[in-house]
Amino acid sequence: MTAETQITRSMLVLGGARSGKSRFAQTLAERSGFDLVYCATATLYDDGEMRARIARHQADRDGRWQTLEAPLALAERLEAEATPGRVILVDCLTLWLSNVMLGGGDVENETGRLAGLVPSLGGPVIFVSNEVGSGIVPDNALGRAFRDAQGRLNQAMAAACQSAVLVVAGLPLLLKPRPMPDVSIG
Repeated sequence: MTAETQITRSMLVLGGARSGKSRFAQTLAERSGFDLVYCATATLYDDGEMRARIARHQADRDGRWQTLEAPLALAERLEAEATPGRVILVDCLTLWLSNVMLGGGDVENETGRLAGLVPSLGGPVIFVSNEVGSGIVPDNALGRAFRDAQGRLNQAMAAACQSAVLVVAGLPLLLKPRPMPDVSIG
């Protein structure tokens, strides 16, 4: 199997917290044979837990990986960096969306720009995102607005990407492409 058949031009990898989505996406990228680019979207605040998460993700990558940062200008960074022969792993859309929202950005516009760019990217990109809509309803307006925006972002990216995978308990489930079920009666 060639690198071109292992990774489609665009893939969305969804999952809950600690589902194995980042590990799955990284393994897929590493098996591609392409040059490896990790696009980090996290903004490092004075937060020990976030520092530990970032350090763990850095330790999981070896010297083959180049790291880019795009906490806000993700569409522009991908447009400039996605080229043939390299795969970009964006980890993750959830943190990017948080940055856009907390920075007062136009979430609907930024979501549309990013999803609209996907088909024209110059090389393969794997997007990692959290599936947050299956949990409890947040008890505050910001939490509910974020959950709703994340759901819309995931829908837009799933529609824009050639493939989508849901990772649960470390196991990938292919969501797209797949045939639509027959819903006819009779």
